[in-house]
Amino acid sequence: MLNFDHAASTPAHPDVVATVAQVMEAHSGNPSSIHRAGQDAARLLRRAREVCAAALGVTPGEVLFTSGATESNNLAIKGTMLGRSDGRNHIVTTAIEHASVYASCRQLEDFGFEVAYVRPEADGTVSPQRLLEAVNERTALVSVMHVNNETGAVQPVEEIGRRLKSLHPRALLHVDGVQGFGRLPLDLQAAGIDLYSVSAHKNGGPRGVGLLMVRSGVKLLPLLSGGSQENGMRAGTENVASIVGAAKAFRLAAEGQAQRAARLNALRETLAAEVRRHGALTLTEPAQAAPHIVHFTFPGLKSQVILHTLEELGVLVSAQSACAAKTEKPSRVLEAMGRDRPHATSGIRLSLGEEHTQEQIRLLSEALDKAVGRLAPFEGRKR
Repeated sequence: MLNFDHAASTPAHPDVVATVAQVMEAHSGNPSSIHRAGQDAARLLRRAREVCAAALGVTPGEVLFTSGATESNNLAIKGTMLGRSDGRNHIVTTAIEHASVYASCRQLEDFGFEVAYVRPEADGTVSPQRLLEAVNERTALVSVMHVNNETGAVQPVEEIGRRLKSLHPRALLHVDGVQGFGRLPLDLQAAGIDLYSVSAHKNGGPRGVGLLMVRSGVKLLPLLSGGSQENGMRAGTENVASIVGAAKAFRLAAEGQAQRAARLNALRETLAAEVRRHGALTLTEPAQAAPHIVHFTFPGLKSQVILHTLEELGVLVSAQSACAAKTEKPSRVLEAMGRDRPHATSGIRLSLGEEHTQEQIRLLSEALDKAVGRLAPFEGRKR
């Protein structure tokens, strides 16, 4: 099988697997314990925090470990808003955010908070001007993803951050960096980012661990109560082995970012050209695209039909994002971009990883040829 679904999850890096296994075998202590085994675990945790901080360009005290980016996004949004006492109850986000951001905002609306959902341009890119026009004196938080997990559209978070801090310095900026970290450069300090979410398993690390960068001075209401772990912001015994593995994955991702992006961009250009060859397929072409994602639609056919046809031909792809792939509803992202129902129900995401080669792109292209040949007779039939 050819796996072209790396935006959903990446294979674990061999060095990460070895590190996690070594820590699990040699270190069983609870980092909150005061005996030697506990303190050994605490040292590993401190070192992992330092490594992650260096990878992000922040201080160790600004790194908070979580169970993954979904928790990081929930904590960033709910923790910011539920802990407020200054009367500012307004959030600005976009209509194309990951489900963990979108659903968190919807839930806060049930508690009386106000949320503005800014629609993107037709190519999936959010206009900084349009987003900033939605910000007012009651806005406490702006949440924008760096890279859309479905279309690969890169959002201008640096410009948004600079202009936001100039016009509304009290508003916090949260960026979901899951699809951007390790693939695109981003200076969190220069961009004025206060909260930044990252996932380990999108970067060759273990599943079930992520982090939230919380800028010094930013106050959050903890979502989990109990112990004083993670500077009192996330109770519960830390998963030391996975955190150490995640730190290694984040370090490798940060160190190899430029080289990885150049290689993935070359593969993406080849893949995008292959999609363009097919008149039945409509390539989604953002103004700036992430180096690892190609998205297209096959109007008149459901995403699941295309996905399973390619799977029968030995290729794994995704319909919408992994978190929404099991639904047959139209893509919320494509609808927000103004796509009609035939397009919004037929999206396919191809996502690249480090092991992919030009030869594998050629094999994928052959599978696309066969899939289009099989499915073209059914295109446009009433469903």
